Amino acid sequence: MSPFQALWLAALQGFSELFPISSLGHTVIIPKLVGWNVDQQSPSFVPFVVVLHLGTAAALLLFFWRDWLTILSALLRSVARGKLSGDPDEHLGWMLVVGTIPTGILGFFLESKLKALFASPIIAAAFLIVNGFILFGGERLRRSSGPASRELGSLKWQTAALIGLAQSAALIPGISRSGSTIVAGLLARLNHEDAARFSFLLATPIIGAAGLLEVPVLLSAQGRSMLGVSIIGGLAAGVTAWLSVKFLMRYFEFGRLDPFAYYCWGFGALALALLIGRR
Repeated sequence: MSPFQALWLAALQGFSELFPISSLGHTVIIPKLVGWNVDQQSPSFVPFVVVLHLGTAAALLLFFWRDWLTILSALLRSVARGKLSGDPDEHLGWMLVVGTIPTGILGFFLESKLKALFASPIIAAAFLIVNGFILFGGERLRRSSGPASRELGSLKWQTAALIGLAQSAALIPGISRSGSTIVAGLLARLNHEDAARFSFLLATPIIGAAGLLEVPVLLSAQGRSMLGVSIIGGLAAGVTAWLSVKFLMRYFEFGRLDPFAYYCWGFGALALALLIGRR
């Protein structure tokens, strides 16, 4: 992997991790489409991916630092009291804890197996098309159910757990983490802005933990050989992730998921045709 390829993949990961278009699907599909001989199953690729995820998590923390400061303070007060109160920030914090559990468990046991099973460019392109149907169908179901009637402070733990479970669909390349959780939030009758906010807050500990758990790899011989390009890649991923979340939080004040569904259908179908044609 050349420095140019590393920067390009880093920027792509930071951008597509938060847009509902599947970062994993794009990083599986695009190198194959452009003819790059990048072995993403190689142990030397792992340190690079670790730092990209840490860069994305850092960008989310920086963007939502006020939210996290308020939420963590409320959680600590709740733990110190030993009981819950009516504080909406405390409630949101515990809902994020509940929502993180399903993906944490499934990711720990199934992530490597699912990625090995589905990390084929052709399969990722097919699931990208499926992702488009998830976005389009979720948007249509949300509109047919009437206006949003629930706020983040009124989420029940069962609903938060289901949204967290939806996040685990992103273990399959081509299915978007943010897309699946935003759709689940919309079906829970949140508005687009609150569904996106909960999705990005929910993604922060998962993305950060995925990176931190692999930090020992950075200290290995293979990790040290990739450290320089990994740091540059992490910075690039962080910048594009910050720009992405800034745009998306403004976009979802009035925007919908339909344009992303159309993109997934178009790019997924084009990639599928090109990849099959080259076999």
